[in-house]
Amino acid sequence: MSNSQDLKARRDAAVANGVATRGIYAVRAENSELWDADGKRFIDFAAGIAVNNTGHRHPKVMAAVAAQAEQFTHTCFHVAPYESYVALAERLNAATPGDFAKKTMMVTTGAEAVENAVKMARAYTGRSGVIAFSGAFHGRTLMGMALCGKVTPYKKSFGAMPPEVLHAPFPNEFHGVTMEASLAVLDNMFKSSIDPERVAAMIIEPVQGEGGFNIAQPEFLRALRKICDDHGIVLIADEVQAGIARTGKLFAFEHAGVAADLVTMAKGLAGGFPLSAVTGRAEIVDAAPVGGIGGTYAGNPLAVAAANAVLEVIEEEGLCARATEIGEVIKARLNAIADRQGMEAIGDVRGLGAMVAFELVTDRVTNNPDPALTQAIVAEAEARGLIILPCGTRANAVRLLPALTTPMDQVEEALDIIEASVEAAVNTTAQAAE
Repeated sequence: MSNSQDLKARRDAAVANGVATRGIYAVRAENSELWDADGKRFIDFAAGIAVNNTGHRHPKVMAAVAAQAEQFTHTCFHVAPYESYVALAERLNAATPGDFAKKTMMVTTGAEAVENAVKMARAYTGRSGVIAFSGAFHGRTLMGMALCGKVTPYKKSFGAMPPEVLHAPFPNEFHGVTMEASLAVLDNMFKSSIDPERVAAMIIEPVQGEGGFNIAQPEFLRALRKICDDHGIVLIADEVQAGIARTGKLFAFEHAGVAADLVTMAKGLAGGFPLSAVTGRAEIVDAAPVGGIGGTYAGNPLAVAAANAVLEVIEEEGLCARATEIGEVIKARLNAIADRQGMEAIGDVRGLGAMVAFELVTDRVTNNPDPALTQAIVAEAEARGLIILPCGTRANAVRLLPALTTPMDQVEEALDIIEASVEAAVNTTAQAAE
């Protein structure tokens, strides 16, 4: 039995079945590479699900964490606050879109950030309704689940959701949903389902994560901004996966040229350490009563030190521009593969910056999903030494999230593996159909 097989047996016996895992048991990682328990090397195009945007163990991040560990590791910001938290809040206030006074609070996970943003919006408006979008993922807590626009596996079996959470269709022209159609449904919701004067917040991912890397058009985000302004609704940008330089901007909403009232962020913020934040209009953030937001581990000193270093690395190494460069190379290669004879299974290639996906279909006439082929491609890539992930409401998209510090030769190596994996999976599927 290999070390990985042994670990899998132990995992099966000891860890909750509902915690989904892959078969790669990590023992070491550096920048864009990872080695498993059997010494096999992988190129990591998952980055801990968009967490390690600055790569595994970036030297500057590790040095900042080590220096903080020499001072203290935890005091609880509510009990004995510290300057680094204040400094990071100042940075995020300045970095997020919007020319208005802002404030920040920190917690630990993306779901916590979303929960607190909703609490702030409700406290500020005195309303309770929230509008989210189909295909959305906003976390696994009770409110997070309610906001999610994807039932399996995030809502299935978990009972009733909080009330007054509604979903409008996310525009996705590949799936036949235009921006105009989405806005028309939203307008009808205000006539048939909920009075806009009862809506506290509207929350949207500028690029959907779990939903399939679907990109909200800038015009759509600008339209939502106007709707929220017209009705006094707080607009929340969920930048948990798309933020922190991933799309070629520090925040994906910047592509639209408008600002949300509140921004939630996590994942890439602290380079592998658990940290999330809500940044937004000072008057909205301050609407919560004293003691109403926060948490024991919220704004942990080690994670805050890491986040301050991450923001410096992004600026010093030009990682926003690097994200655009990497994304263009990936999309060009994927489009070339899709255009080849026999590669009709790739129905769509899409992405913003280094947040790229390709969608697998049975044919390009119906665009019916092919989740089995998707899983086969992910497995083929893993066998060849590349970590990639599936996503999408139809479980038929492959998402690529390389570290923004990935050397270009490793990007090309990964693309070679993807090409070989797609060819192998498509050929195997075709032979099985004969």
